[in-house]
Amino acid sequence: MSSILLFVLPEKIFLPPLHIRLGLMKSFMKGMDKTGHGVKYVRNKFPNVSDAKIKEGIFVRPQIRELMQDRQLEEDLSETERNAWLSFKRICKGFLGIHKAANYQDVVLDLLTLYKVMGCNMSLKIHFLESLLDFFPENLGKVSNENGERFHQDVMAMEKRYQGK
Repeated sequence: MSSILLFVLPEKIFLPPLHIRLGLMKSFMKGMDKTGHGVKYVRNKFPNVSDAKIKEGIFVRPQIRELMQDRQLEEDLSETERNAWLSFKRICKGFLGIHKAANYQDVVLDLLTLYKVMGCNMSLKIHFLESLLDFFPENLGKVSNENGERFHQDVMAMEKRYQGK
C-alpha cells in the first residue's frame, strides 16, 4: 500500500464519480495516438477547445457525454483505443452510474488492463480506483458532484507532490 494510506483509513476515502470519470478521460486522451484519426476527430468535434486541452484530455462532463454517444468516434479509433474506450463507457454506466453492475469488479479490472495496453499513465485517481475498489458505496452515482470539488483540489495537490515517485 502507498504511504498515503498510512494516514487515511481506506473506508474514509471518498472519490466523487465525476472526478473519477474526468481522470479516466484525461488518461485515455493522453494515451491516444496523437497523430491518429481519433484525436483528429475529437479536435474537429470540439473546434473551440484548445489543442493543449485536447492533448491533456481536459474535458467537461457535457463533452464527455457527447463523445460517449458518438458512434463516429468509435469508428475512428484504433482497435486498442476502441477497446479501452468501450471499457470506459462500461465503467461510466456499470460503476460510476447510479447503480453498480453485479460484475463491477470485472468491469474495473477490464478497464485497468485495457488502459495499460494502451499505454495510459496510472494517475492517482486510477490508483485509488484499483486499490480501493471494495470501499466504493453502492450508490456511487448519487453522490453530489459539488461535494467533490474540494477533493479534486486535494488530489491535484497530491499528484503534483508525488509526481514521478
